[in-house]
Amino acid sequence: MTVWEKTGMGRVLDGTTIAAAIKTEVAEEVKLLAARGIRPGLAAVLVGHVPASEIYVRSKVKTCGELGLFSEMIEPPETVTTEEMLDLITKLNARDDIDGILIQLPLPKHVNAKLLLDSVDPEKDVDGFHPWNAGLLQAGRPALAPCTPAGVIEILKRSGIAISGQNAVIVGRSDIVGKPAAMLLLHENATVTICHSKTRDLGKVTHEADILVAAIGRAGFITPEMVKPGATVIDVGINRVTELAEFERFFAGDGRRAEIFSKRGSTIVGDVHPKAFEVAGAYTPVPGGVGPLTIAMLMSNTVRAARMRRGL
Repeated sequence: MTVWEKTGMGRVLDGTTIAAAIKTEVAEEVKLLAARGIRPGLAAVLVGHVPASEIYVRSKVKTCGELGLFSEMIEPPETVTTEEMLDLITKLNARDDIDGILIQLPLPKHVNAKLLLDSVDPEKDVDGFHPWNAGLLQAGRPALAPCTPAGVIEILKRSGIAISGQNAVIVGRSDIVGKPAAMLLLHENATVTICHSKTRDLGKVTHEADILVAAIGRAGFITPEMVKPGATVIDVGINRVTELAEFERFFAGDGRRAEIFSKRGSTIVGDVHPKAFEVAGAYTPVPGGVGPLTIAMLMSNTVRAARMRRGL
């Protein structure tokens, strides 16, 4: 299936449509498992009251309900200790009705996040953060891959973008996006380069990319001159813009965006400067690009975990 929208700036790779297709496939998988008496289950752990996290987790729980998955939202107080959280994870690891465990980040500073993530049973690690799954991914063996990088691959494949033999450059080396994205692209036979803040002559490297993945967490960092004409640009970043001067730097002349900014006092921009999309042959917008795939792939991972745990 090829999913894109034609614009004057090249092809817009429609993440919302692709995510909807994946959710439909997940719902069908859930029905097949139900016929065997199996209902995949996801436990979402949200500590304290962070408004953005609350919205995000509730969206995940709502999507579970829409697709027929069982979900349970667990909300420890902000004062919870690392020991209490470890006890909670131990109990969730032991529950047969829970196939996936999601610990929403960030956690309060007094809680040891790394220790908690490492305590999740790798078979239930639907975020793909556990070192065991990271090792399997690197080895090219079946594993639960992090949702956002897995979503990037789905966007490319379902949009008819060739990966094999292409030069892929990733800007950002995080354990959550950059590194696993590199492994997934490598397994699809791309030639992969990972760049970061210490990379010399970064623009020269990115300009050689047939596929450019921006995941550095800096608003508009990738500028037009850094993009090879006709390249596919995947923008993973989500950065909130609240200052008028910064808004003008990215969206001068964009009346629709200006109206939204005026009403809300903010808008979002990815890690790619919007002008850079005029150089690209295809690109993911922000919003509506990679973002919707993250939840879709979480649902897919939960069903996959349910199947893998039962040897199906």
